[in-house]
Amino acid sequence: MKKLRSQEWYGRRDREGFMYRSWMKNQGWPHDLFDGRPIIGICNTWSELTPCNAHFREIAEFVKRGVWEAGGFPLEFPVMSLGEPSFVPRPCCFETLPVWMLKSLSEAILLTG
Repeated sequence: MKKLRSQEWYGRRDREGFMYRSWMKNQGWPHDLFDGRPIIGICNTWSELTPCNAHFREIAEFVKRGVWEAGGFPLEFPVMSLGEPSFVPRPCCFETLPVWMLKSLSEAILLTG
């Protein structure tokens, strides 16, 4: 069976693996979450400055619960939120930034999904 992508990072039994797990344990995550289960990233554009994305905070919590129930380890991370009322010039000048951010993060962070 092929090793999960997230385990290529967190499942290592060397100094680097110890450091990666330690950084996550620093956030309060217990050791048993690094037992080989898939680590699933949940991107969220929720922001108090973007009223049209206000419901995403609650939706992300539902998604996390689903990942936990399926045996995964969900980790939420922020993505740039573009809102019409809070951007000058208009958000259309920045519309590709969230896409580039997600592409970069998906390559840099070793999540399974």
